[in-house]
Amino acid sequence: MKFIELAQDRYSLRKFSEKPVEKEKLGLVLQAGRLAPTACNNQPQKILVIESEEAVAKLKDCTRYHFSAPMALLVCYDNTVSWKRSYDSKDSGDIDASIVGTHMMLQAAELGLGTTWVGHFDPAAVRKAFSIPENLVPVALFPLGYPADDAGPSNQHTSRKPLEETVFYNRFS
Repeated sequence: MKFIELAQDRYSLRKFSEKPVEKEKLGLVLQAGRLAPTACNNQPQKILVIESEEAVAKLKDCTRYHFSAPMALLVCYDNTVSWKRSYDSKDSGDIDASIVGTHMMLQAAELGLGTTWVGHFDPAAVRKAFSIPENLVPVALFPLGYPADDAGPSNQHTSRKPLEETVFYNRFS
């Protein structure tokens, strides 16, 4: 499959089957995150694989957007390692974690798995439930698994603004 087709066909999965994700496929998803570019190649990402029944139950206490997936990935970054821009001290950790998450999301889609980007979670609850150290900043959750038989993209999936509304050349006005 060509990349543009993968990007077009991938959708936010919100209905999972109970089929477990094979270790080999999980390994490829995690490897895709490992290969993602990060600022200065500092690789500040820290990924928590949430796969045991106990851990998945704890996750359900932190967000209602777990979609009953058999597992999830919590992408964090280490703010003691992430690159900071010298002009204004902008921390690139959230950007790095987002690139890592996107790589993993697209790899999952190529493997026939599904996921969705979940930013709506209680960071304090996640931090407490999973004993996350202070230097790690939770960025996104990715429920992960196989699509249920009746799963499909939302009605808004194909709704995209024309490039003329989002792309500008040389200046914005």
